[in-house]
Amino acid sequence: MSLPKLRPGDRLVLASHNKGKLAEFQELFEPFGLELISAAELDLPEPEETGTTFAENARIKAHAAAQGAGMLALSDDSGLCVDALNGDPGVYTADWAGVPRNFDHAMKRVEDALQAANATSPAQRRAYFNATLCLAHPDGRDVLYVGKCDGMLVWPPRGENGHGYDPVFMPDGYDITFGQMPAEMKHSWSRGNQGLSHRARAFAQFVEHQIER
Repeated sequence: MSLPKLRPGDRLVLASHNKGKLAEFQELFEPFGLELISAAELDLPEPEETGTTFAENARIKAHAAAQGAGMLALSDDSGLCVDALNGDPGVYTADWAGVPRNFDHAMKRVEDALQAANATSPAQRRAYFNATLCLAHPDGRDVLYVGKCDGMLVWPPRGENGHGYDPVFMPDGYDITFGQMPAEMKHSWSRGNQGLSHRARAFAQFVEHQIER
């Protein structure tokens, strides 16, 4: 579905209250000269994520922000999907961290589940991150962009960078985790380059279709 392309100076609402995710988006958007404002800065409430897929939850968040702010809004619904756990935690990735969010607890919970499944070899610890971006217009139109990054899970956690499950996720082709990578390596995004992280790969598609060249 066609939506207006963004140009330098345009305002865009980032439909998130997650500080780590907002920081990543700020880094990704830096070259484009957009005025970014978060749903948290606008005091918009966080909608209840009742979807059972990344796409459904991304749409819920983007449309809530677009209608609440009266302008284009971009959301991200992302998560860790572990093969040996039948795709869990998936859309419930953040929920596994409890309230308030404790991702040390979440990573241990995933590791305990892998041990219970006797998933000890690298081949048995395959996982991927999924990021689904939704750009929504206040009139109800939207468009989705999906990025995926394959890898494996390690234990114990390694590194202090990133957020969420980054310290236990080692992307294919690397011998360090997202938690050990500087932001520029994790994103490794530029025009014509899809980037490394799931979010960077979804963002590359977004840029190609939604940002005026």
